[in-house]
Amino acid sequence: MPVILPYTERLISKVRQQVTGRKVGFLLGAGASHLSGEGYPLAAGIWPAVRDRMSPADQQRIDTQMAHGTVALEHALDALDVQPGSDPDLRHRLANAMADSFRDLTPPLDHHQAFVERISRRGDERVPVFTLNYDCLIERSADAEEKSLNDGFRGIHQGSFDPSSFARVFGRRILRRRSPMFKPDAGVIHLYKLHGSLGWFAAPEGKLKRFHPDSTCPDGWRRLMVPPQYRKAADTGFTPYSALWSDFRAYLANDTSRLLNRLVCIGYGFGDGHVNDVLWSGLARQHFTLIVLAKALPDIAFNRLADSPQAVVVTETRSALQGERGVGVTDAWSFEWFSKEV
Repeated sequence: MPVILPYTERLISKVRQQVTGRKVGFLLGAGASHLSGEGYPLAAGIWPAVRDRMSPADQQRIDTQMAHGTVALEHALDALDVQPGSDPDLRHRLANAMADSFRDLTPPLDHHQAFVERISRRGDERVPVFTLNYDCLIERSADAEEKSLNDGFRGIHQGSFDPSSFARVFGRRILRRRSPMFKPDAGVIHLYKLHGSLGWFAAPEGKLKRFHPDSTCPDGWRRLMVPPQYRKAADTGFTPYSALWSDFRAYLANDTSRLLNRLVCIGYGFGDGHVNDVLWSGLARQHFTLIVLAKALPDIAFNRLADSPQAVVVTETRSALQGERGVGVTDAWSFEWFSKEV
C-alpha cells in the first residue's frame, strides 16, 4: 500500500522535482534581490531610499500626491502623469536617482552565485532567466563563476543592443568518427531584463548601449530603466523592451520551438498586470507548470493560482499544491533557500 506523505513534504518534494526538470525558466522579482534587507529595496522602500536624491520641487510633488491618499510610489507617479501640465521627464529623473542610490549598495553575491552556478549545469542549450529588477546581481555572479551569459547586447566595453543575439548558439567544433561536428554548449544563461537595467542607456539618435552599471547618465541620453509606475505596461511596447517581452511571451505561450515546460517565479508578488497577463497565458497551456515562491501574495492572485491544477505556490503564510491548499512554509519561499535547491 503506497505511503501518503504529509502535505508539506509533498509540497517541497514537488517544488524540488519541478525546479530541477528540463525546459525550465526563471522569473525573478524584487524579492530575489532584497536578500532579507542586505540587497536592494522592495517597491515600498524605493521612495524612502531615493527621496533625498531628488530636487526639492520633485520631492514636494511626489510627497503631496502621496499625502492625498496615494499609498505607493507607482500610484503617485501614475496620478501625476495624467495631471494637466505633467512633467514627462519626472520618471527619468527618478530613474537617475534610483541608479545613484543603487550604486551605493554592495549586496552579498553568495546566493546569486549559487543560483548561477547551479542553473549553468543544466543540459539545455539555453536557460532563460527573466528578471523585473534593474540590478546586476546575475551578471556579476556569472562573471564571478566564469559562466556564459547572453543579455541581448553585443560588445564588451560599450555593448550595443541586438535582440538577434539571443538566437546565437555558443559551442565548439569537435571530431566524431573523424568528421567535424558542432557541439553546442549547455547551460548558457539567457538573461532578459524586462524592465531595463543599470548601465543601459538610449542615445538621442536612438542607439541603445550597455555601459558599466556604475556609469553616470551621459548628457542628452536617457536611462533604460522603467521606474515603478503603471506606465510600465505602455513603456514596454518600445525598444528594447518590446523585443525582450516578445521573447518572454514566446517562451511562455507563442513559440512551439522553445516553449517552457515550467516557469519558476521567485520573489515576484504579482503586482504588475502586464507581467501577470503573460503568466496566465502560460498557465492556460495544458503541459505547463507554474511554480511561485514569494513571501506573500494578494488574495486575487493566490486564489487564482491555488485553484489551478498546474500551479504550485509557496508563501510564508499559505500554499497550494496543484489545487490543494495548505499552510505556509517557514523558508522555502525565499531566494536564499531556492538558490541551494535549483
